[in-house]
Amino acid sequence: MNETSGETGADVALAPAVPSVGSVDFGDLGGATPIGHKFGFDRGQCIDRFYIERFLELQAEHIRGRVLEVAEDTYTRRFGGPRVTSCDILHASGENRRATLVGDLCRPEQFPDGVFDCAILTQTLQHVYDVGAALTTVYRLLRPGGVALISVPGISQISRYDMDRWGDYWRFTTCSLTRLLESVFGASSCHVEAHGNVRAAVAFLHGLCVADAGRKSLTHHDADFELVLTAVARVADESA
Repeated sequence: MNETSGETGADVALAPAVPSVGSVDFGDLGGATPIGHKFGFDRGQCIDRFYIERFLELQAEHIRGRVLEVAEDTYTRRFGGPRVTSCDILHASGENRRATLVGDLCRPEQFPDGVFDCAILTQTLQHVYDVGAALTTVYRLLRPGGVALISVPGISQISRYDMDRWGDYWRFTTCSLTRLLESVFGASSCHVEAHGNVRAAVAFLHGLCVADAGRKSLTHHDADFELVLTAVARVADESA
């Protein structure tokens, strides 16, 4: 414990002195293999989910009415609460027995048009090869005034589970995600933000969790280390 600051070892200074060449001590992070392979899930709260859940909490007002969420309805229930009137779960295959919609986002004919007030796609688009087509389908799924809440990885290990089933194709930057969203929703209808720093990125790649990295250190933002990107994209409501 640092007696002067009250911080634990996990919340050490964000900008330590730069060691000379050849004297860097990698410590526990010095191995050629990561400490864990499960994104930190087996240790505690995942570092990418720390950023994603803060984002959804800030955007919770949009999670209302009829909501579509990919894979499960956890975030719909957690952040939408009584504002949600109904929830659909989208999955790419029938293996998810809770799914109410099964289909490929790149095939819009498989889905209804203009029926959802909100769509939640967390860490989904990297598993779709034709991201533009998928976003077009999401746009069509939403009612006028409907909102898509999206997160994608910027820095991440491969998700082996998804790679072996439907693919793990992309990592994004604010530039790429903004251009993709603007081409579908329009430049004035979407907002993209990046989250992360070098400490968060190193910890995440090693499969560490929030408690390992230190919550305070994760709130520091470094624009050159885009660990997770989040976006709000809205369908224009011409009647408003």
